[in-house]
Amino acid sequence: MPKDNHTYKIHFLPEDKLVDIEEGITVLEAAHKAEVYISSICGGVATCGKCKVVVEEGRVDSPYTPLLAPEEVAKGYVLACQTKALSDLLISVPPETRLEEGQILVTTEAKEARPGMVGGLVPGLEYSHDPLVKKLYIELAPPTMEDSLADYERLRLAIMLREGIKLECLVAELGVLKAMPRLLRESHWRLTATLADWAGTREILGLEPGDTAKNLWGVAVDVGTTTVVAQLLDMASARVIDTEASYNSQMKWGEDYIQRIIYATERPTSGGLDEMQRTIVNDINELISALTLRNGLRPEEIMALCCSGNTAMMHFLLGLDPTLIRKEPYIPTANSIPPLRARELGIDINKKAPLYCLPSVAAYVGGDITGGATAIGLDQQEALCLFIDIGTNGEVVLGNKDWMVCCSASAGPSFEGSGVRHGMRAAPGAIERLKITEDFQLSYKVIGNRNPRGICGSGLLDSISALLCSGAINKSGKFVRGTTPRVRESEEGLEFLLVEGPKSATGGDIVITQADISNLIRSKAAIYAAISTLLEAMHMKATDIQRVYLAGGFGSYLDIHNTITIGMLPEMPPERIHFVGNSSLAGSRLSLLSREAFSNVKEIASKMTYFDLMANPHFMEEFISANFLPHTNPDEFPTVYQELSRGVKAMD
Repeated sequence: MPKDNHTYKIHFLPEDKLVDIEEGITVLEAAHKAEVYISSICGGVATCGKCKVVVEEGRVDSPYTPLLAPEEVAKGYVLACQTKALSDLLISVPPETRLEEGQILVTTEAKEARPGMVGGLVPGLEYSHDPLVKKLYIELAPPTMEDSLADYERLRLAIMLREGIKLECLVAELGVLKAMPRLLRESHWRLTATLADWAGTREILGLEPGDTAKNLWGVAVDVGTTTVVAQLLDMASARVIDTEASYNSQMKWGEDYIQRIIYATERPTSGGLDEMQRTIVNDINELISALTLRNGLRPEEIMALCCSGNTAMMHFLLGLDPTLIRKEPYIPTANSIPPLRARELGIDINKKAPLYCLPSVAAYVGGDITGGATAIGLDQQEALCLFIDIGTNGEVVLGNKDWMVCCSASAGPSFEGSGVRHGMRAAPGAIERLKITEDFQLSYKVIGNRNPRGICGSGLLDSISALLCSGAINKSGKFVRGTTPRVRESEEGLEFLLVEGPKSATGGDIVITQADISNLIRSKAAIYAAISTLLEAMHMKATDIQRVYLAGGFGSYLDIHNTITIGMLPEMPPERIHFVGNSSLAGSRLSLLSREAFSNVKEIASKMTYFDLMANPHFMEEFISANFLPHTNPDEFPTVYQELSRGVKAMD
């Protein structure tokens, strides 16, 4: 029965967490309060159907939704975002709704470099090893009656001669000046100075007695929409010491950052933006804590932090208002962020340590792209290159050392499970590879080698290609009746049976529906149309592209043949396509270890020309043409059309 104060207790299983909520609060909001993760790709607006939970005990107000199958409703399933308590509740969060450890893309290792250099992600790409924060061991001549130069000027002169810095560009805080006279004399004029690049100047962060130049640690961070990855760096030797990764805890407010912007900006009085900022800072602090603990360090020993990420994620990290990112004319608060004290944001490292953020180009092309372009040396390549980062969003860059154009296509969410009946991220239980034989037998690979509970982006792409080549769907992406018993009727139309209930982890059939295929085709069409738009703007053709670099969590697991077969990438020799892993993290790492690389990132950001696809008529024309498998124009995919006409299986 309702209590007099109109509050209820909700008990979540299997986490065994109990929370008190007020009347009118949804189960999803209660889960947020209890710090129980419930998948909610759409951010709780009842469009994704991923926040399924089971009401084990208690009464609820839960409206009808077509996102739940009748058999699920019969088992007590409800959507957490639409369900409100009418009594105390016992809620079970099923496996398909929980956050399980998945395949978080860390990075591709840097290529070998010569002494004094740090390597990029492609062979032969090197930057000078010259960290943004460095330590210098200095031996000073003590003052005499004949040499009466003041202590600070004596120190600055020695640093100037070593580093080639103009005196007016070398500064220090009052605390350093106060401690300096005693430290110089107690150390017998032998000391180590820590210097940091600081918006056109070099700042003396601190002084230590003796030679401690080899003890210098920094952390590079990729602040992704879905995941956060951090690397501990020995900045003196340019070595990667360790890596740690986690999911971005902001996902509980939506896996698309647009949903998070809506959440943050529509709750100004309740501190939605502050909540978003604290959450991502907490994720970074936990990663740093794990890295330092595992390697015998203290967080206070971290002297520098460099972060890369899309424009929205950088706004969340810094607590900047992201409202205008999603409103015409799509203007960020800032693209280029000056160095900040990391402690100002609540990041628990050395109190004087600077935080560097890689610059963005526009609202939808961020520092993850400028950093990635630096990591592959796009600005140094003679050949025409295509750089694509496919994650929660899809960014495309076309160019070489002479020019670069870029754009952003909304494509990633579908490949990460949004709008797909049994779609899920790349986690244990996800089908990541799939083949269909001539007699419509299926073979598949499941992450974690367990019974499947869904299908992730790479598996979805394989499915579309296999269905097309097997004849189960036509070039419009429509199911062909009678090709196989696996193509069957459902209440929502035709669907293809991937896994029968007894073989799945959930006990229910895993299918791909007509709506799923339509969503996926739209996503691949957006990527292809973005590429085509940039090529058209530069009066070039796909055959002019000599190298393609694929980055990002989803992009690094693609089957190239299948990707071309469905028309997501232009038809070209597979050897031109290269996987470069987490190029965003690589860009952050290179920037922290090399002032030259960081300068390149800023140069690339200023050099890129951004195309807004939302108002581009060619993009809309190409998008419509690309909503076909592989494309309405056979001349753009001659080999694929030949294979399809011969009935060649793409998966064989």
